[in-house]
Amino acid sequence: MSRKALALIVSLDTKAPEAAYLRERIAAQGVDVVVIDFGTGEPGFVPDVPAEAIATLGHGDIAALRQERNRAAAIDVMMRGAAAWAAKAYIEKRICGVVSVGGSGGTAVGTAAMRVLPFGAPKVMVSTVAASDIRQYVGTRDVTMINSVVDFAGINAISEPVLRGAAAAAAGMALALKAPLTSKKGRLVAASQFGVTTPAIEHAGRLLAEAGYTLVPFHATGIGGRTMEDLIADRMFDGVLDLTTTEWADEVVGGTLSAGATRLEAAGKLGIAQVVAPGALDMVNFFMAPVPDRFALRKLHRHNANVTLLRTSPSENTEIGRRIAQKLNAAAGPVTVLFPLRGFSALDAEGQVFFDPQADAVLLQSLKDNLEANVQLEELDLHINDPEFARAAVSALLAHLGNWETTTHA
Repeated sequence: MSRKALALIVSLDTKAPEAAYLRERIAAQGVDVVVIDFGTGEPGFVPDVPAEAIATLGHGDIAALRQERNRAAAIDVMMRGAAAWAAKAYIEKRICGVVSVGGSGGTAVGTAAMRVLPFGAPKVMVSTVAASDIRQYVGTRDVTMINSVVDFAGINAISEPVLRGAAAAAAGMALALKAPLTSKKGRLVAASQFGVTTPAIEHAGRLLAEAGYTLVPFHATGIGGRTMEDLIADRMFDGVLDLTTTEWADEVVGGTLSAGATRLEAAGKLGIAQVVAPGALDMVNFFMAPVPDRFALRKLHRHNANVTLLRTSPSENTEIGRRIAQKLNAAAGPVTVLFPLRGFSALDAEGQVFFDPQADAVLLQSLKDNLEANVQLEELDLHINDPEFARAAVSALLAHLGNWETTTHA
C-alpha cells in the first residue's frame, strides 16, 4: 500500500452492504481501506482479515462461537481480538485509524479497537446507539460517534447520506494527518478546571505562557479527570496543575461526576511534577439526576437546570482529605499542595451559598494528618480565584520543573 490505510472493522454477515459502500466511498477519496470481519456468520464478501483471525487474537475459536451461538460471549472475544489486531497494525504502521459501523454489539467491537489507538488517530463510529449514553464506548479517547438515524438494512435514501458523511469524515481525518499542525507541541501543563475555578486557571494560563508553557485545561466532570489522567499516562505533559480536585467529592460522597478511584495517580507514577489544590471540593454534583433522599436536609444549591450541588460536610471532608493524601503520598515526583484558606470555589467565598470555613478547616486538618513528608503543604490566606493564588501555584510548579528562575514572576 502507498500509504497508511483505514481499518474498516465490521460484521460482514449482517453489514456487508454498508461496509462495501464505506470502502468504496473512502477509497474514492484516495485513502486505502483494510476490511476486518468480526461476524460469526457467512461474510457478504471476502475481507482482508477474516473473522477467524480476529477470534484467535481474542483467545476464542470461530467454530466454537458459531456452534454455541452465544452473542455476548462472541462479542467479548471479538472485542479483544479487534483491539489486539488494531494495536499491532497501528504500531506496524499498516493503519492510521479505524472506522466502523454497527448496532450495540458492533459498536462495542469497533470502539474497542478505537480505544487502543493514540490520541489524534482517526476514529469514526457509525452507530445505532450514538444518541444514547455512549461513555462506555468512547471512554477517554477522541472517538467520533455518528448517529445512524435508522437501523442497518442495506443502502437507502436515509442511510446513504449518513454513511456518505461518515466516509468523508474518516477519509478527511486520514488525509489531514499529512498536514502539519499549526500549534507547536512545546511544553505542556495539564490543568483541572470547573466553572467555579475558571479565574484561577485563566490567571495560571497567562503566567505559564510567559514562562514558555502551554496550559491544557480539562473540565473536571468525571470524564474530564479520567481523560487528563490517561493523557498524563501517555506522557503528553511536562507538569500538572491540578487545582480542581472536585471529582474526589463525587467519588467519596456519591455524586454523578466522579473520575473514579484512580484519580491523582498518573502523574505520581511517572514522577511528573504536580501542584494540587482543593478546587471545588466544597461541592458534590448531581448532573441530570435527582439528589438522593438521604441528602434532603443538607445544604443544596441549584446550579442550573441540569445540575444540583450538595455542600460537603466536615465528616465527608475528613475522608476526602484522607483519600487525596493517600494518592499524593505515593507520588514518585515532587508534589506541592496549596490550600486557599478563604475558599475553594466561587460558591465557597464570603457571602456565597457554600461558604463554610469550619468545613474547609476539617479538610485542611485531614490533609495535615495524612500527608507524608514527601508532600509539601502550604496554607495561603487567599481565595482560590485570587490572582495571587494562581501566581503561587505557577511559582511552585515552575520551581519543581527547575524553570522558575527563567520567568519574569520572581
